[in-house]
Amino acid sequence: MLKTTVVIIGGGSTGVGILRDLSMRGVDTILIEQDDLGYWTSSRFHGLLHSGGRYAVKDKEATIECIKENTILRRIGKHCVEATESLFVRAPEDSEEFEQEWVKSCKECGISAIPITMQEAFKLEPNLNRSLLSAYRCPGAAVDGFRLLWQTVDSAKRYGGRVMTYTRLTAIETVNGVVVGVRVKDRWTGKEEKIACDYVISAAGSFTGEVANLAGLSVNVKPSKGTLIAFNHRICNRVVHRLHKSSDADIFVPHGSITILGTSSIDSAPDDTSTETSEVISMLEIGKATFEDIYNYRILRVFAETRPLYSADPNAKGRSASRGFVTLDHQYDGIKNFMSVCGGKFTTYRLMAEKVCDIVCSQLGVNAKCRTAEENLVEDISPDLMTRAKKVFPSYGAELAASRLGNEKLEKVIDKIEQNPETKELICECENVTKAEVEEISKEETSHTVSDIRRRTRLGMGTCQGTFCAYRSIGALSKSSLPWAKDTTFLFKEFLETRWKGIRPVLWGNMLRDIELTRAIYDVSLNLNGVEKQ
Repeated sequence: MLKTTVVIIGGGSTGVGILRDLSMRGVDTILIEQDDLGYWTSSRFHGLLHSGGRYAVKDKEATIECIKENTILRRIGKHCVEATESLFVRAPEDSEEFEQEWVKSCKECGISAIPITMQEAFKLEPNLNRSLLSAYRCPGAAVDGFRLLWQTVDSAKRYGGRVMTYTRLTAIETVNGVVVGVRVKDRWTGKEEKIACDYVISAAGSFTGEVANLAGLSVNVKPSKGTLIAFNHRICNRVVHRLHKSSDADIFVPHGSITILGTSSIDSAPDDTSTETSEVISMLEIGKATFEDIYNYRILRVFAETRPLYSADPNAKGRSASRGFVTLDHQYDGIKNFMSVCGGKFTTYRLMAEKVCDIVCSQLGVNAKCRTAEENLVEDISPDLMTRAKKVFPSYGAELAASRLGNEKLEKVIDKIEQNPETKELICECENVTKAEVEEISKEETSHTVSDIRRRTRLGMGTCQGTFCAYRSIGALSKSSLPWAKDTTFLFKEFLETRWKGIRPVLWGNMLRDIELTRAIYDVSLNLNGVEKQ
C-alpha cells in the first residue's frame, strides 16, 4: 500500500499545477491520471495564452486573472511560450457598439489594447480579409500545452512530487465522513492497490462530476465540446481574434509551423472528442470573415476537446457558463478533506493551483507560502550544452530539441548521440525528432505507446502525420528490451488510428492524396490489417 499526504486526481494543467505547488511547499503528493498527462483538454486547445481580451466585456474577473497569469507564465515558462501578441479585428457584421464597450473594459481590466489603422494591420498580417474595419494589438501569446505540462511535472519531481499515469480511480474511501485514501487500478497491468492519504483533490476537468459521484456527491460540471482545425502553415504570425461577443471559429493561433482555428461549443459527454466534416465546413465559413482565402489553405487535421465548465446554475450551458474557476470544499457536503476544482482556463492554471493549495495547506497545518510564480519551470540551457547540441543535431533541430527536452534530458540525448552516432538519425523529419530522443523518452515509466512518445517529442505531428515516422520509430523500438514495445502490430494500429481520427473529417485535396500513400505503405506493403492472400 502506498502512503502520501495528498492525492490529486487528474493530470491536466490544473492537476500538475497543484502537484508542483504542494511539492514546493514540502507536502508529500501523488498525482494519478487515467491516461497520459495532457491527454484530455489541456492539450486539445488552441495553444493560446490568453491576454484576457476575449472575456473583457462579459467576465472581468476572468479577464484580470488571465492578464496577470499571462505575464507570469511568459517568465517562468518561457521555453513553452512564443510571444506572438494578439490582434483583435472587427468585421462588417460585428457590432461597433461592442467594440466601444470592449475598449472601455480592456482599460478597466489593465489590458493594453492599442488601436492601429487597417493599413498597419494588413502590413502586419497580409492574409487578413480586406473588408475588416478596425484592429487592436494586445499582449496575447502562443503556448505549447504538452511542453508546459511536462516541464511543470519535472519541476514538481525535483521537490519529491510523484506521478502515476494510466491509473484509474475506482473508489474514494472515508471513515466517519473523513477521507482516508483512494483505490486505483493500473490500466495496463490490471493491478489494483490502495493509496492511503489525508486529503484528496479532484482536478479531473470534464470528469470532475464522475469523480464526485464516487464519493456520493454531485458537482455541476457541464462539458462543452470544441472542435479545432490545424492548418499546414502559419496563416498569421500573431494570434488573431474576431472583435465580437465570444462565438465559434473566431480565433486563429500560430503554433510552431502551423495555425490552429477554433472553436465550436457543443454540449457533450466528458470523453467525446469526435469531429464531423459538417463542423469543419461550418467553422471555415465563419473563419472566412477573418481570412478570405481560408478554403485555399491546406488542413493538416482536426481535433476536439471538452471544456470543463462549471456553473451553480444547472441550466447554464456552453458559452453562458463562466470561464472563471471555483473550488468546492466538500466538508460542507459531509466529507472532510476532499476538494473539487472546477472551470478555469489553461492560462490560469498556476493561479488556480495556488488558491487551492492555500486552502489545503491551511487545513493540513502547513505554513509554507506559494513560490510557483517566483521559480522557473526549468533551467535555461547552458551555452556549453547548446554548443554540443549544435554539433550533433541538424542545424535547424538543436533549438527545437533543447526546448522539448530541457537541460537534463538534452544532455542524456547528446551523450547517446556522441557515443552512438547512428542515433542522430531523424525518425521524424517533419518535427526533427532523432532516434536518440525516441529511445530516451521510451525508457521513462510514463511511456507505454508511440503516442506517449509523440506527446513528449511531437513525433508524427507534422505534415506527413506519421506516414513515415511510424514505421521508423516502431522499427527502432522493436529492437529495444522494453516489454511494451514487443507487440508491434498493436503499436502501429494505436498510433496510426489516432492520426486517422483527426484526418478522416478532412479527406479532400492534398490530404486525400496523402492518406492514399499512407494506406499503400501500411495496408498494402506491410499488410497491417492482416488480409490473407486469395
